[in-house]
Amino acid sequence: MTSDVKKVVLAYSGGLDTSVILKWLQERYGCEVVTFTADIGQGEEIEPARAKAETLGASEIFVEDLREAFVRDYVFPMFRANALYEGVYLLGTAIARPLIAKRQVEIAEATGADAVAHGATGKGNDQVRFELAYYALKPDIRVIAPWREWDLDSRAKLVAFAEQHQIPIARDARGEAPYSIDANLLHVSSEGKALEDPWAEPDAHVYSRTVAPEAAPDEPAYVEIEFERGDAVAVDGERSSPAALLTRLNEIGGAHGVGRVDLVENRFVGMKSRGVYETPGGTVLLAAHRAIESLTLDRGAQHLKDELMPRYAELVYNGFWFSPEREMLQAAIDKSQENVAGTARLKLYKGSVSVVGRKSPQSLYRQDFVTFEADGVYDQRDAEGFIKLNALRLRLLKMGRG
Repeated sequence: MTSDVKKVVLAYSGGLDTSVILKWLQERYGCEVVTFTADIGQGEEIEPARAKAETLGASEIFVEDLREAFVRDYVFPMFRANALYEGVYLLGTAIARPLIAKRQVEIAEATGADAVAHGATGKGNDQVRFELAYYALKPDIRVIAPWREWDLDSRAKLVAFAEQHQIPIARDARGEAPYSIDANLLHVSSEGKALEDPWAEPDAHVYSRTVAPEAAPDEPAYVEIEFERGDAVAVDGERSSPAALLTRLNEIGGAHGVGRVDLVENRFVGMKSRGVYETPGGTVLLAAHRAIESLTLDRGAQHLKDELMPRYAELVYNGFWFSPEREMLQAAIDKSQENVAGTARLKLYKGSVSVVGRKSPQSLYRQDFVTFEADGVYDQRDAEGFIKLNALRLRLLKMGRG
């Protein structure tokens, strides 16, 4: 079939969906397909994706290691905000999409492609995240979303198409198509199959990055994380790059069963979905960051940040990373981090993370003020007037209404 699309850049993982999409684009649009595979810490070899794309007839193939950019430019800025969607989700999938979309657009411009394509379904959040980023960066870009066009509306039909076109199909240890999995350096998420029943406990084999808490070591582990301007820079005194640091925290947290979340969340498109997330390093990092903020942020700044956080998290979840409002919030958050420096000590034990120590050269904590022992800097009699002034409106309210 001929069309006005001559060349399309496909976000390509090498999995069943995007491999089917590659072949489908060639047949449906009669166009060249350029594949882009990003290494953002999936934890598996990405070179097989290159070989598979060659086999399937991709005209150009881009495979790039973006782990450092991912953590430095996306994960760390988000963690300065302590972002949690609906109080639980550390946004591991959501934060990866703007980076992938940005590189897709750049590759489209470099190769003269007139369209981009993704493998997100018409039911999920990722279609929104990808496409909001595409349009924010290149307003006139043509977007192809096969799941909204084709009639391959089930896993069985995808498998049948793949078999018809001799596309290799990954299967799990039970000989079945695996769970729908998204993985990067921040997290692993699993959805689908038995997990679609929110009452069903996940099978043990769903988890890949964390040991079961009950199987974790009987002795706790202690880890110290150092921060500068709100970003982690060292673990146990050893400085490293952002990606290497998060990799190290994943190893430590995962070994102690830290970071598992079983969540029913509200998707942007309007439905609820159930997912299982593993974010070991991020869970440790969040606890450490809040510990340093507790020492170094003024009360007003700290409370304002906590008020802004749900809005920031929602923007990231919904795909508005490249929006002016997210950038405005980021500027305020980054300003708050200027003096967020110091070291947090954490205790990891059978799935839990506890802050057991924190110190900072920028600390606002003053033992001479807070001590229960005698001091010469705080006049406790001052509290009487403070309380009476704060109580005045309450007294007048009661007096006026009897």
